[in-house]
Amino acid sequence: MIAPILEEIAAEYADRLTVAKINGDDHTEIVTRYGIMGFPTMQLFRDGEVVHRIVGARSKRRLLAELDGHF
Repeated sequence: MIAPILEEIAAEYADRLTVAKINGDDHTEIVTRYGIMGFPTMQLFRDGEVVHRIVGARSKRRLLAELDGHF
């Protein structure tokens, strides 16, 4: 459900943002490391550290509003 939105954002902001997706079922070590409890969970990293976390699906407009100022 959120994948098409993330693909649009990745294309539109390619010069400022890298979007990477993982399957939590296939990468349980990452889910555990970051304490992810639900899907979708989106995390914004800067210099290897999580600076913002969004849990749950969002519209493109709402997602960009939450990310405003982070990139």
